[in-house]
Amino acid sequence: MQRDTPLPRHVPIAVSTRGGHIENVYFGSIAVVDHDGRLLASVGDVEFPIFTRSALKPLQALPLVSNPRFADYGLSAAEIALLCASHNGEPIHAETAARLLAKIGLTDTALQCGCHVPYWYQWSGERPDPDRRWSALYHNCSGKHSGMLLEAHLLAAPTETYLEPGHPVQRAIREAVAYGCGIADAATMPWGTDGCSAPNYAVSLRALARAFAWMARTDPDPRYGSAPRTIIDAMAAHPEMVSGFGRNDLALARAGRGDWANKVGAEGVQTLVSRSRGIALAAKVSDGNLRALMVAFCAVLDQLGWLDDEARAALADWAVVPIKSIRGVEVGRIEPYVSMARTG
Repeated sequence: MQRDTPLPRHVPIAVSTRGGHIENVYFGSIAVVDHDGRLLASVGDVEFPIFTRSALKPLQALPLVSNPRFADYGLSAAEIALLCASHNGEPIHAETAARLLAKIGLTDTALQCGCHVPYWYQWSGERPDPDRRWSALYHNCSGKHSGMLLEAHLLAAPTETYLEPGHPVQRAIREAVAYGCGIADAATMPWGTDGCSAPNYAVSLRALARAFAWMARTDPDPRYGSAPRTIIDAMAAHPEMVSGFGRNDLALARAGRGDWANKVGAEGVQTLVSRSRGIALAAKVSDGNLRALMVAFCAVLDQLGWLDDEARAALADWAVVPIKSIRGVEVGRIEPYVSMARTG
């Protein structure tokens, strides 16, 4: 990459301290947008395209859920939520993914996301059996990939090549992403390959927040009908399927007490929409630090007036993060350093 390539104009949104003195500064940006696409508040650079990573999953599910024959599958709200998940690989997640594939006569061998040790072990503190070999059903993206295969089946398209950018499933996703984000020409979106080998797109935080707010609208969309709201409602109703034990997405959803649908993305991306308000947030921390991202995100939710005492208690472990020595002595903290500028 050339040295003169433009960089996002992120600003400090969180800091870590040691002995009361700042040690690290975490830069990032946050956008707050309503369902009409108006920017209500922001900090940093909300126009620079950032890779959405797994925060894109609700939009990636849109072509399937809006397909006229989608009802033939008879998916429950929990199964729809799994389509949007970066899940822990808990038994309920793997079993649900297997059930989705069985609807079209496929098994885990059709999934092209790869295999990894379930996230459950990272968040539970338990150690995996070193001799256990995990199938692709336990990959955090197995729900998304199962959904892509279901859509390929409805389109009578090959399932063996469903991840290729030119495949009908991926073309439909690209158009859905552009439409939801308010981008006139889908070809203008930068794209790359996600960690699960699926195409992923870079859009501005403003556009990403706009998409989540748009998906929460109650009136049917001229192009996608009631599918956007169906997806958001499923995520809000079943946050345990979207993430799992110990995860920040589950903590956020519980703090919202059924009103919020939210989705984290790798490398420090976070989205959230309040269905009752029709307002969404999209955030990015520049170095991908999840702890700093959540510290700033919780602070912004509080600044917006969205947190009451119960919500603050639900997010207490994420809002300020203690830094401890090997002996367990608290030696510092990760704290917010963000002040939203109201624009609308």
